[in-house]
Amino acid sequence: MNILKGSLTIVAVVVLSAFTSVSNGYKVGDMATDFSLENVDGTMVSLSDYTSAKGFIVIFTSNVCPYAISYEDRILALNRKYAPQGYPIIAIMPNNTALQPGDSMEAMQLKAKKKAYTFPYLIDQGQKIYPQYGATKTPHVFVLQKTIAGNQVKYIGAIDDNYQDETAVKTKYVENAVEALLSGKSIEQTETRAIGCSIKY
Repeated sequence: MNILKGSLTIVAVVVLSAFTSVSNGYKVGDMATDFSLENVDGTMVSLSDYTSAKGFIVIFTSNVCPYAISYEDRILALNRKYAPQGYPIIAIMPNNTALQPGDSMEAMQLKAKKKAYTFPYLIDQGQKIYPQYGATKTPHVFVLQKTIAGNQVKYIGAIDDNYQDETAVKTKYVENAVEALLSGKSIEQTETRAIGCSIKY
């Protein structure tokens, strides 16, 4: 009986996480509050640490999600391209590690070392930040632009339109958004549907 009850609880958690609504999070145009989260190197990282940044590419991602894994090299490439132009990657792992041990801090450290991450990889300890953003998947992207009023959300959604095959990508949503911001133009597509694994909570 206890085994059945435990199994039902796990199923309920997974089902609920799959249908978490982004409506409770940020919308395009909202101002994102800052945070202080632990990085894989043991330091605490905040957006305010980046005094010379023009904005940020905040990506909620995971060690073990197949979708997130397929995007690892593309995330590294985005940081190589846009961090020097003022839009660094800030990666955040949002999952409950009790439900997904493969996303523990130790596993995050191994992943960051193995893939030679050039950006902070933060853990959302206590799962307080991802609900503020309204992230529901890994990966789930929020492009922020620094303004006088704060960090304004300019794009929400997927990295591009083909998680399976980078060579088959037709539309690079994040790149298009950041290029528009750098050029002082309006972003043509400000929202897309994030494709990935449901955040575990």
